[in-house]
Amino acid sequence: MSDLIAVTGATGLLGRLVVDQLLARTSAEHVVAIARNPDKVPVVLEKSVQTRIADHDDRAAVDAAVAGVDVLLLISGNEFGKRMAQHENVIRAAQQAGVSRIVYTSAPHADTSETAIVAEHKATELMIRESGLTYTILRNNSYHQNYVPFLEPARTTGAIIGSVRDGKVASADHVDYAEAAAVVLSSAGHENVAYELTGDTSWTYPELAATVADVLGTPVTYQDLSPAEHAEVLRASGVDGPTIDFLVQLDADVAAGVSAEATDRLRHLIGRPTTPLLDGLRAAAARLR
Repeated sequence: MSDLIAVTGATGLLGRLVVDQLLARTSAEHVVAIARNPDKVPVVLEKSVQTRIADHDDRAAVDAAVAGVDVLLLISGNEFGKRMAQHENVIRAAQQAGVSRIVYTSAPHADTSETAIVAEHKATELMIRESGLTYTILRNNSYHQNYVPFLEPARTTGAIIGSVRDGKVASADHVDYAEAAAVVLSSAGHENVAYELTGDTSWTYPELAATVADVLGTPVTYQDLSPAEHAEVLRASGVDGPTIDFLVQLDADVAAGVSAEATDRLRHLIGRPTTPLLDGLRAAAARLR
């Protein structure tokens, strides 16, 4: 492998894991870790990869960070309201640098879904296609680690609350998605395609509650509320307004089926079964302890 592979968001959980997976497939001199925050650089320096600093709001910094890069992983941003401009800076910089392929972490069925959670992913995918860059889209379903915040409240109250009705989620572990990204970044045959990546099976929120009960060793049930009731419970818990709106909308999207479909694409890319929800949550709980 002689290409220079760069990973944006390299100090985040997914980014760090992608770098680890790349180092299992190629040598450190072929990997560039792009970090937004210089204070977090030490978490990747120990891997002996080249590190470049670029706030995605700073186009000049992004241009410098992607110079000479052959294959670029754009891990979607998490600053709602800002990330479209940030994504555009990375995509335009990739065009200018002559990047041979851009890989983007998107959301389930982002090209066709009308759910609110995927709107910015849909716009980013369109921008990538219209850029003329060769691309690979990784439409990651939910992450097991997204449900870690349920653990402590469930330990205290014996319940998980939500407003997903009978919605299902085909989540997988960060490690699974990171390994798939590394496979795609470091091998050919993934040009101009979009992969729907999910866990091997989908689960309901009552099944999530049973899994959390296994992790905690205490009974846990799922309480399904109306969106208005859900918002009120969150408000009474001290959650701020924008976060309430986001969480209630997220549950509405789950209820609408945005995360329900399980495919075998992730399993095939990584060459093994995906990590079960129970194993992912147990590992996360152990790290918290």
